[in-house]
Amino acid sequence: MAHKVSIIGAGNVGASLAQRLFDRGYADIVLLDIVEGLPQGKALDILECGYLAGSSATILGTNDYRDTASSDVVVITSGLARKPGMSRDDLVLKNMAIVKGVTEEVARYSPQSIIILVANPVDAMTYLALKVSQFPRTRVIGQSGVLDTARFCTFVAMELNISAKDVSALVLGGHGDTMLALPRLCQAGGIPLTELLPAQAIDRIVKRTVNGGGEIVNLLKTGSAFYAPSAAVAEMVDAVILGQKRVLPCAVYLDGEYGINGTVVGVPVKLSESGVEEIIQIKLTDEETKALKKSGAAVRELIDIMKL
Repeated sequence: MAHKVSIIGAGNVGASLAQRLFDRGYADIVLLDIVEGLPQGKALDILECGYLAGSSATILGTNDYRDTASSDVVVITSGLARKPGMSRDDLVLKNMAIVKGVTEEVARYSPQSIIILVANPVDAMTYLALKVSQFPRTRVIGQSGVLDTARFCTFVAMELNISAKDVSALVLGGHGDTMLALPRLCQAGGIPLTELLPAQAIDRIVKRTVNGGGEIVNLLKTGSAFYAPSAAVAEMVDAVILGQKRVLPCAVYLDGEYGINGTVVGVPVKLSESGVEEIIQIKLTDEETKALKKSGAAVRELIDIMKL
């Protein structure tokens, strides 16, 4: 295979992502974890799907970062998952040490790679990985808006009893309580959402989207979401490996865009083989601009906790 994707962390998100990418067959996969036997066992299980899935890709489970060398994309899922009652903010210091160590190894063995962060709080961890790796901001990207937008579209489709494929939407900001869903830009089959649902229903959908991860955590009791997060990351990896030039909402470092400086916030970007080709600035209302800046400030507070 011409392409190589390494996934750091063989937990639920990492393993689910490995399965999705292996089935696609466009890249060889390395699944790494510090727990001996865990990535090897999961990788072997996935490899045995090749005959059934029609995939000729390879997948290697390992505990050694040398096996990840020269990766095109490295996805960092390592870190503690949220537990009931725990916010993403609570995770910042717990996951800081983990992500820092992982990023150092990634930068060492794959200095030309594109890093995609999944570990929460993802916006702060993206900032951390950017600083530790010293990569350009175009090659360190957080998965946030793709997942949040998918949740928003799902809830809209459920409310309207239509296919989620016919819903388009955009969710910006930090991946947490301050995320900014934009109902005025949401459409179902090309029809503005505001013409299909009353304001009360839209507000309910927005609130459910903001609490989308927490809802699953509370239901599972002992874990957090991984099917939708892995699907969201797979879409980002597709855009990079296949050079698709997709417009996707991703967490990136802003340097003046949207009037925000020095923090990581989810905004629309053009994503392709070079990483972020362009940060797309859409026209927001004054209220939306204020909300996005508030979200950026909330991420900055998390970053400040890390004292980088």
